[in-house]
Amino acid sequence: MNDGRVDDGRLGTGRSRIAVAGASGLIGGALVRSLTADGHEVVRLVRHAPGGPDEVRWDPENGRVDASGLEGCDAVVNLAGAGVGDRRWSDAYKTRIRSSRVHGTTALAEAVASLERPPRVFVNGSAIGFYGETGDRPVDEGAPAGEGFLPGLCVEWEAAAAPAREAGVRTVFPRTGLVVARGGGAWGRLFPLFRAGLGGRLGDGSQYWSFVALHDEVAAIRHLMDRDDLSGPFNLTAPQPVTNREVTVAMGRVLHRPAPFAVPAPVLRAVLGEMAGDVLGSARVLPTRLLDSGFRFAFPEIDGAIRAAL
Repeated sequence: MNDGRVDDGRLGTGRSRIAVAGASGLIGGALVRSLTADGHEVVRLVRHAPGGPDEVRWDPENGRVDASGLEGCDAVVNLAGAGVGDRRWSDAYKTRIRSSRVHGTTALAEAVASLERPPRVFVNGSAIGFYGETGDRPVDEGAPAGEGFLPGLCVEWEAAAAPAREAGVRTVFPRTGLVVARGGGAWGRLFPLFRAGLGGRLGDGSQYWSFVALHDEVAAIRHLMDRDDLSGPFNLTAPQPVTNREVTVAMGRVLHRPAPFAVPAPVLRAVLGEMAGDVLGSARVLPTRLLDSGFRFAFPEIDGAIRAAL
């Protein structure tokens, strides 16, 4: 019996031991289900006392992790962080958003770097918020960071993985777009509204939403884990970004519900505060490096992504 590593360097073709932080979240939960269904051993990073050998204690806000629990892992995946869209951005909550990502990433990267037998790959979550406002201008991984809270956060978030990268561990940054799923994220809030016939565009609807089906999100993360020749940032967005107006039409079409309403920008700003800039902002992001690596989307178009989530 081998140790979980396979001769061709791929994680996907043999039984591997994979640590996942953020396993209770939308993407992390789907990833764990996919990995376990294929027979991989998943170790979850938890904030409480471990309940068994498949759990490792950590405290991301305070930068602590039990590194010994990561020994023997072939991959470490960090998808943890306080929800960006969970509540209005007060100064205190922005601090929590930042610390949960930056401090947690630093702790994991240092733990990975300290291991006698480090993993093949460290996958550290990021977001297309890196690019900020792009208007109708398409951008890919070669574009610089934008300005504002989210771009600054993403820059710090990715930089915090430096200890793992400097220790020679292949490090990948999946910059995730808006995940089309019923169980959480922006679409988790949209589905009930549209099913009730209360859906509609946000603002003037001209802003681009770079979406990705949850199925493709998980498949792309696994693709990045498997390929020893891939490192750095990869946009996890479908190849055909759409405007919020097009999303509204597609949701009404797929769900067979009218979508007559519109939420004016001033109302969104009054309700959401600074976070409204993220909702009304436009990010036309393309997955150039992901496509160049040979990845193919199962749901490249918005209608298919919505149907896949039903």
